[in-house]
Amino acid sequence: MNLFDVYPLFDINIVKGQGCKVWDAQGQEYLDFYGGHAVISIGHCHPHYVEMMTSQLSRLGFYSNSVVNTLQQDLAQRLGEACGYPSYQLFLVNSGAEANENALKLASFTNGRTRVLSAQKAFHGRTSLAVEVTDNPKIIAPINNAGHTTYLPLNDLAAWEAELAKGDVCAVILECIQGVGGIKLASEEFAKGLEAACHRHGALLICDEIQCGYGRSGKFFAHQHLGIAPDIITVAKGIGNGFPMSAVLISDKIKPVYGQLGTTFGGNHLACTAALAVLDVMQEENLVQNAAEVGEYLIGKLKELALRQPHIVEVRGRGLMIGIELDIPYKEVRTRLLKEKHIFTGCAGTSTLRLLPPLCISRDDADNFINSFEEALMQQQ
Repeated sequence: MNLFDVYPLFDINIVKGQGCKVWDAQGQEYLDFYGGHAVISIGHCHPHYVEMMTSQLSRLGFYSNSVVNTLQQDLAQRLGEACGYPSYQLFLVNSGAEANENALKLASFTNGRTRVLSAQKAFHGRTSLAVEVTDNPKIIAPINNAGHTTYLPLNDLAAWEAELAKGDVCAVILECIQGVGGIKLASEEFAKGLEAACHRHGALLICDEIQCGYGRSGKFFAHQHLGIAPDIITVAKGIGNGFPMSAVLISDKIKPVYGQLGTTFGGNHLACTAALAVLDVMQEENLVQNAAEVGEYLIGKLKELALRQPHIVEVRGRGLMIGIELDIPYKEVRTRLLKEKHIFTGCAGTSTLRLLPPLCISRDDADNFINSFEEALMQQQ
């Protein structure tokens, strides 16, 4: 049997990780500025994470959600305190797409509506509802194209207000920093106006924090830079540092009803242990603050580089979620960084490099990237 070929792959077999570095099967070391697609929050194979996961697995790896799991209760309390939403309710699932599916479903249960507003260039997942609110026709199958979604320009508040005023919008789903869309940032004016319009017209505001959340922006959630409080928040990626896990944070004004939502694997013992270990390390090592400080330093250095490097059109981002828009296709630069400088990076569109490193990177790591990136760009001239 062969694998179903859905991804173009670099011919590199990563077999080991530690902190912000990974190694391939030949022993070559790489600096990870991609974080496994923003998943690695506290660094690869953190000793505390490994110890907690190993200890839990030696006792119990899984039992169903038909019984009490005190790890879930511990996580709800710890996460509420860490993110600043202690009164919100927590529903645990397995992936970002699944979190968004359940958020949208819950919004529709709450107000009985079916229409959703989503941003142009948004990405919210590949499952049924999640892909329908994703602005990419190439990945929306005919069976998923049910006509529930209206896509609108990010930061065009008037356009969103006009649609909300029609009174039939179930929910607005928003990435406050678009990832796949090229690290585009929602403005504070737009976000506050959108929140107010949702309240006026009975729509629920969902903030998709799957990529931009969990400390990556330099605050626990990216929307906290904008002074808003969503009705529902979805998280994944960094919550488990590589263990499949996601969550839906739900305002206490939304009341649960038995049978509306459910999951087999969500919030299992290993997943909760992973999430608790992540919170331990984030707090003990001040990783949200580190993301803010090193991110600011890295963005500053990139903007300085843009002044002397004509191929850099714009540097965008917050914390350790950074986009570098180039006037040339990113592919050759990204490949050169990987093959010659041994640095992993991400991408968006055709001309934007995406930096999503673990939250524990240092200024020395940032300087290493800047020097290697400048050399890679100079080879394009």
